[in-house]
Amino acid sequence: MLNWLDYRKQLTGRIAQFAKLSPDTVKGYQTWSKAGAATAHLDAKTRELIALAVSVTTRCDGCITVHAAEAVKQGASRDEIAEALGVAVALNAGAAMVYSARTLDAVDAYAAALPA
Repeated sequence: MLNWLDYRKQLTGRIAQFAKLSPDTVKGYQTWSKAGAATAHLDAKTRELIALAVSVTTRCDGCITVHAAEAVKQGASRDEIAEALGVAVALNAGAAMVYSARTLDAVDAYAAALPA
């Protein structure tokens, strides 16, 4: 497994280097990141629980390290985090079922198009 604390420091350094090369890209990302919090409809802990679930579904280690730290900082319990991760697992499985159905549909379309 990763040393998540070191990884976050390394990642932050690399993103700082990227920001020098493409400052508008990083500024745009920061704007998106702050936009949800500006409405204040959800508290910070809930946003971090959602962020962790999305981090899993997008398979983003950088997102995981940032949002795990923030979720802990916002007081999310291990049980709350596990429940949010359970939602991510269910959605990934659901998406796999949907895309399995789509794949079978594509297979049927190609099979029907074969010359008789």
